[in-house]
Amino acid sequence: MIVRIEDDFDLDKTAESGQCFRWRYVSDNEYNIIHAGRSLYVKRTGGAEYDASCDADEFHHVWEPYFDMSENYAAIRNRIDRQEDAFLYEASEYGKGVRILRQDPWETLVSFIISQNRNIPAIKKSVELLCQYAGETLTDSRGVRYHAFPTPDAIFNMGEAELKSCKVGYRWKYIQAAANDILNDKLNLTRLIHTDESETLRTLTGIYGVGIKVANCVSLYGLHHLDAFPADVWMKRALAERYPGGYPCQRYSPYNGVYQQYMFAYYRNRRR
Repeated sequence: MIVRIEDDFDLDKTAESGQCFRWRYVSDNEYNIIHAGRSLYVKRTGGAEYDASCDADEFHHVWEPYFDMSENYAAIRNRIDRQEDAFLYEASEYGKGVRILRQDPWETLVSFIISQNRNIPAIKKSVELLCQYAGETLTDSRGVRYHAFPTPDAIFNMGEAELKSCKVGYRWKYIQAAANDILNDKLNLTRLIHTDESETLRTLTGIYGVGIKVANCVSLYGLHHLDAFPADVWMKRALAERYPGGYPCQRYSPYNGVYQQYMFAYYRNRRR
């Protein structure tokens, strides 16, 4: 089906934003995206039009929420005053089109536990191996087999050797502990979607092996708390250089997570 998206929306920039690990570039500007047990092929065909390999009902119920189509990202970007903050304005122009995806919280938690001290290709490889090992095998609209993300029960039942075979290294015990917390009702990720940020971070950092950076990533990318502000080495450098007196988080609330994405993309790629 052909979909018109008038708001800020850029597949390439979102794919490269560091928030998602099950996007695969196919060819001819087309991406294959696996989410919630569904497989979508999508590409821009020109202007504001995109070709998506699903019907209108699936797009409305699955992919519109996933791409956060209810949020106006142009309006968020236009809150930045060019005269007051030239750096963030330039970063937002560079990052225009990045959206904060509404990803599955459980998948996001495991993916960012895996992400610790690793680059994106290695993270993607481990996530895919985990899905192949323990995820449900499905077939997409083109007859291509793919795997859903494994449930907490499926991951908990994997032993150390099986988890390590997915190239997660020492992180295997963190992943298994998170699965155990969910199965024992110690952790309720759905509840955290509607929980304030301080309690969310306290809960997430209470998970074995989860520090503040991973907790912020899960909060922003998995729970869709748009004010969450993950700070990796690139962001710390950008903030130290551009905001030596301190980043004005109050001014940019409740969308600091969106602005973080703009700064991350701009500062990292500018330095390459």
